[in-house]
Amino acid sequence: MARRKFYLDRRNGKFMGVCAGIANHFNIDPTFVRIGAVVVTLLGAFPWTLIAYGLAAWLAKPMPIGAYEAEDISTLRGGRSTYDLNASMRDIDRRMAEVETYVTSSNTSLANEIDKLR
Repeated sequence: MARRKFYLDRRNGKFMGVCAGIANHFNIDPTFVRIGAVVVTLLGAFPWTLIAYGLAAWLAKPMPIGAYEAEDISTLRGGRSTYDLNASMRDIDRRMAEVETYVTSSNTSLANEIDKLR
């Protein structure tokens, strides 16, 4: 695996792009990083997580503009986005419903084909 440098991902970030940048660096979904940051903050590391977040936003460089055109963000994370996966699952679900409707309908030609196979 090629080592990448940490950059702020302001285009895909919610607030200053720190969590999106961490997610791109470690090839994970930014939602998991955001949830993890909130959980760690609520579980007792309150001032330190905010200080670390602020320092990362202040010290890190923004992702170069050419990086967005050179590579798709989904390839930086090493996978597909949850939106793409949900759309794919909806398409598969629709196709399965069509197959089920075809098989369970009173289709005489299908029934005849099945009888021929017996």
